[in-house]
Amino acid sequence: MTLGALRASGFSDRTVKHELRDNLLAKLSAGKELFPGLVGFDDSVLPALERGILAGHDLILLGERGQAKTRLVRALVELLDESTPAIEGTETNDHPYRPISAHGRALVEDLGDDTPLVWIGREDRYAEKLATPDSSVGDLIGDVDPIKVAEGRYLGDEGTIHYGLIPRTNRGIVAINELPDLPERIQVSLFNILEERDVQIRGYRIRLPLDMVLVATANPDDYTHRGRIVSPLKDRFGTQIRTHYPQTLREEIRIMDQEAASLQTSVPLRVPAFMKEVVAALTAELRRSPHVNHRSGISVRYSIGNLETLQAAAVRRAARTGEPEAVPRVVDLPAMLASSEGRVEFDTIEEGREADILLRAMRVAELEVFRRRLSGYDFTSLLERFDGGLSIVTGELTPAAELLDAIGDLPGLAKLLERLGVEEENPGVAASALEFALEGLYLSRRLNKDGGDRGARYSGPEAA
Repeated sequence: MTLGALRASGFSDRTVKHELRDNLLAKLSAGKELFPGLVGFDDSVLPALERGILAGHDLILLGERGQAKTRLVRALVELLDESTPAIEGTETNDHPYRPISAHGRALVEDLGDDTPLVWIGREDRYAEKLATPDSSVGDLIGDVDPIKVAEGRYLGDEGTIHYGLIPRTNRGIVAINELPDLPERIQVSLFNILEERDVQIRGYRIRLPLDMVLVATANPDDYTHRGRIVSPLKDRFGTQIRTHYPQTLREEIRIMDQEAASLQTSVPLRVPAFMKEVVAALTAELRRSPHVNHRSGISVRYSIGNLETLQAAAVRRAARTGEPEAVPRVVDLPAMLASSEGRVEFDTIEEGREADILLRAMRVAELEVFRRRLSGYDFTSLLERFDGGLSIVTGELTPAAELLDAIGDLPGLAKLLERLGVEEENPGVAASALEFALEGLYLSRRLNKDGGDRGARYSGPEAA
């Protein structure tokens, strides 16, 4: 708890970048998972990040919205020591061996080994700033405090300075989200921090050799067009890391399962695997669509929100109809589209066609999952019933039991469920699987379908 006791303990003097490097190497050597909860980055993003940390660089992460850039930056906190000592009462977390503020230097000079210390946890060594056009140099670096001047201090006294976010996070990690949104004159104020590691405030002749890691995030399009990072500042970031969206449906579904809010209701909720695949395939289809503005991207949050809406639709039906279990079905997908339409940015030439584009993308996703799951499956017995005049009506409030009764006993139902990844047969899941099969047969032009968003009627190809 004092400077003398710290020296006697043999505490090592390391910079933040050395600290991150040592702790990263220790975790790599032990085979520990570095960033739990980050899916799909193991062979692409994380190696680049690890190299940047080992090189002792300041980092900039480029990626469209919803690519876990902020989560990745926040995960770096776990590479800091659990706690670290600082001189008590210093605004800039002065290192006991290397005080940088006038107050810290005065304390060490006056008290020597009796200088009191405090221990700072890793969470208190991280600061995050969302770059906005109204950000000021005072917010980030600091400014003269008029109250301190009014108290009688001279303007030339370093003690009149109120330090901003960056000096107050000395010996830690500072994250600036959406860096291009900072006005260029504010970006210029970061030059010295990234290169010379000092600050300049209102012409004061002071030098604060800051010990920190600066991590910034930016959208690749903003990085070069709309908002821009001035060239000298780009040059000062040692490592540029490019993030990306999930590259497989499995990764997208893992993120959905991990992040989607769990509905706490009295009715059990079950979401079949094939319905999750439809949600993930819809997002993937929109990311490929030429009608969508790819500069803004389709966030993973879009998939997460759609899954939550799908779950809510099933719970609503169960509550209204008294079903013992809530299971999403194909009939719930239009409601999902309607609730999330505003989250997709379309090209301006598509104005007025947004709903049609989303509906077409959803049908492509349904057909993709249907073909992957049920290609080669023998639907002869089911189609023969429709050829014989069977007609199935379903809607957002149609109970599972009513749908199953309309179809009757179906040979090969267990095989159908197995192909769709359903391990446990029950009425809700069986109804969802059969409705999905009917939709796939319609999209494959083997059945007819009439109806709107809230319900549909499936009939044979010869039905009127």
